[in-house]
Amino acid sequence: MSKNLLRHISLFGLGLYLLALVVISVAFREYALQAKWVIWGVGEVLFFFVLTTVFYPRWKADEPKVFCRKVFFTALAIRVLYAFLICYYYYYQTGIAFEYGAADSLGYHKTAVYLSRWVRGGHIKYIFQYLNAYTMGFSDQGYTLWLTLIYTIFGPSLLTPRLFKAAMCAYLCLVVYRLGSRTFGERTGHLAAVMCVFMPILVQICGLHTKEAEMIFLSILAVERMDYLIRSKKYTFWNILCPIVLTALTFGFRTIIGMCLIFAFLVFIILSPNDLVGRKGKIITLAATVVLFFAFLFSPIGWEMKVIYKLKFTDLNYQAEKYEANGLKYSELANSWILAQGAFVLPLAPMVEPSPDHNKMIHGSMFVKNFLAFFAMLTLLIVIRQRKWRDFSLIGTYELSYLALIMFSFAANSERYHEPAIPILIIMAAYAMTHLRRKDLTLFYIYCGLLFVALLTWNWLKLSARGLV
Repeated sequence: MSKNLLRHISLFGLGLYLLALVVISVAFREYALQAKWVIWGVGEVLFFFVLTTVFYPRWKADEPKVFCRKVFFTALAIRVLYAFLICYYYYYQTGIAFEYGAADSLGYHKTAVYLSRWVRGGHIKYIFQYLNAYTMGFSDQGYTLWLTLIYTIFGPSLLTPRLFKAAMCAYLCLVVYRLGSRTFGERTGHLAAVMCVFMPILVQICGLHTKEAEMIFLSILAVERMDYLIRSKKYTFWNILCPIVLTALTFGFRTIIGMCLIFAFLVFIILSPNDLVGRKGKIITLAATVVLFFAFLFSPIGWEMKVIYKLKFTDLNYQAEKYEANGLKYSELANSWILAQGAFVLPLAPMVEPSPDHNKMIHGSMFVKNFLAFFAMLTLLIVIRQRKWRDFSLIGTYELSYLALIMFSFAANSERYHEPAIPILIIMAAYAMTHLRRKDLTLFYIYCGLLFVALLTWNWLKLSARGLV
């Protein structure tokens, strides 16, 4: 990808964000964002577009080892600095070193502090009794146990877990580089890694006490290890064990991620060329996957899968009821079939005051994802056009299956639930950017116009639902 083309795309992204923000602020001036939210949003957008444009041309010609070293240490420095400073920012803003409207994060912290005291007292068996009695399911236990381990060793410091998140998210950039390079080539891997370094939402999750950072790291590393296992043909004990363990760990953070990883690996094996996986290998893998599925089905994880299916995928009336209980109109927007068409794009950036403070703070980060969604969707066309769909089958199946489950669940418009899809979205966007044709730019300009209209409409709906316009 040429430097001029990257600069052109970045300028369009900056211009579109500023235009949308100004128009929405003027059109709904009584509910325009406060100055601090505007500063956050502009900073997030500038951080991504400017730094990606500056550093990608400088790093793309480096040798792999030099490139990886620059990517990792730059990402680590940014994330450690952010994790440190945001504690003081949140404390100044909220009185505690937690994000605006902290709920789950406070619960995780308090539970881990309580359990770490039991561990230090030698009462380890009571931990599992407590978790079985007071958690919402198996997928809530992984992060709680991880925090408990950290607090037991290092003490109940808020900064220590966030420094671990910073290290994980820095290494995630290298995982994205390896996965992107093996799937689509070095050009794609280089651009994907640089965008991952400066992706604002992947920096901001390092300053939160929620489980998204660990969950994203485990899931993408599992995908990368699956990819390496098949493409390298090195079927050693450790190469086989690693993706199995990583996939198993994801069930302790979000059940549907583990399900999507297993499904993606199965599809990848079936669609792999015979020179990678022979017919015998495909049959053995299919049989092993079926056995593994039934093993999960009759385990505590299987019980939770059934509960999740009932409460979060079939019985969605409570979402509409929640809208109505809060006095909001347009409760039909809670129905997933309406939102499913925007799986890659959603949630749209909130640019008016009647929104949760945390979402207003990261609205620039959300816009960056909204913008990159075009290139991720364009990749679906390019892989077919270039007959790369076999190479794309692992990451594509994981991404599409996860987004499909999210869009047809209670979390269709929840920012947190879309975050695990971002690293693969970055790889897909990088591939499209490095393979753009002149005709594709026409589609890009059309998408920018549609995104502007969508942002204007979405923010009008937020106000109209509350009877403010």
